[in-house]
Amino acid sequence: MKLKTVAVAVLALTSGFAFAQSVVTIAHVGPTSGAIAHLGKDNENGAIMAVEEINAAGLTIGGQKVTLKLMMEDDGADPKQGTAVAQKLADAKVSGVIGHLNSGTTIPASKIYSDAGIPQISPSATNPKYTRQGFKTAFRVVADDTQLGGTLGRYAVNTLKGKTVAVIDDRTAYGQGVAEEFSKAVVAAGGKVAAKEFTTDKATDFNAILTTIKGKKVDVVFFGGMDAVAGPMLRQMKSLGINAKFMGGDGICSTELVKLAGDAITDNQVYCAEAGGVEGKGKVGMDAFKAKFKAKFGTEVQVYAPYVYDSLKLMVAAMVKAGSSDPVKYLPVLAATKDYQGVTGPISFDEKGDIKGGALTLKTIRGGKLEEIAVIR
Repeated sequence: MKLKTVAVAVLALTSGFAFAQSVVTIAHVGPTSGAIAHLGKDNENGAIMAVEEINAAGLTIGGQKVTLKLMMEDDGADPKQGTAVAQKLADAKVSGVIGHLNSGTTIPASKIYSDAGIPQISPSATNPKYTRQGFKTAFRVVADDTQLGGTLGRYAVNTLKGKTVAVIDDRTAYGQGVAEEFSKAVVAAGGKVAAKEFTTDKATDFNAILTTIKGKKVDVVFFGGMDAVAGPMLRQMKSLGINAKFMGGDGICSTELVKLAGDAITDNQVYCAEAGGVEGKGKVGMDAFKAKFKAKFGTEVQVYAPYVYDSLKLMVAAMVKAGSSDPVKYLPVLAATKDYQGVTGPISFDEKGDIKGGALTLKTIRGGKLEEIAVIR
């Protein structure tokens, strides 16, 4: 044993450095290019902030000092690019993945992570299918479309008194999923879906479908898609004289929508739901996070940066508790997460990997700013 110890010591000295810290790599994936790059960058910044804080505080896993490394990848909100990135991360044998942002990239990528045994936490993908594929590696920290679309559908009929609605989706997994759940809830609440139209996540001209909708004289137009499309759509609704309320899920619930739509938005015209939300004392922690985020990056939180931040810290906490960054060893600990206290509120996972008691925050736009209406669980 002495000879072996001496040999290791000599090797350390002759190689020119003392024992290096172990490096644990966690990846973040989101669309940092393309039409919704502002949302992808928002998420990525949440991951950067979490990693920097963890490293600054010092991290020990299994009795060994560890440096956390963040591998940042761009999926362009494109399913093919998303699976290519997922395979790259699987080949790199990262210890875990935070992402993807969109359901359309998260779902196909999840099979690759499952096959590789790599834990994945999505901070924002809301299509129910993601956690219903039976993959033990898939987790999410926000409510899904069943809750999101359902809540919005009931709100449209019961609170906004929308008797007839038009539904548009962008043909993505997210857009179709949330639009379908919205439609179901509208009908269940006694409303009527007078028109169903679709576009794409890259479209800019909606005059044809909006002209059709105008003829139906609907009270509410629901869009299943992202803010980059919703902004121009609102502008064209105004130019066509469509005065209906405009609703959407978390994809349009961003500060960027106000910039994209400009003066096309009137007070209390737009209603959306963000998959997540804090109440009471939790608002203090969230406000502190947002202030810290703005001081660091010079920009407001768009939507899901706090959920990325919590996801990454939660994943590392599971590694610490398991005493290992090996997915085989820390995955059961991650799955058993109960009442982890994050800035987004307490996190516990059910048997599918979904957050228990996920919150939704209903919002509207007044005076050019997003304002919270209520947090619903």
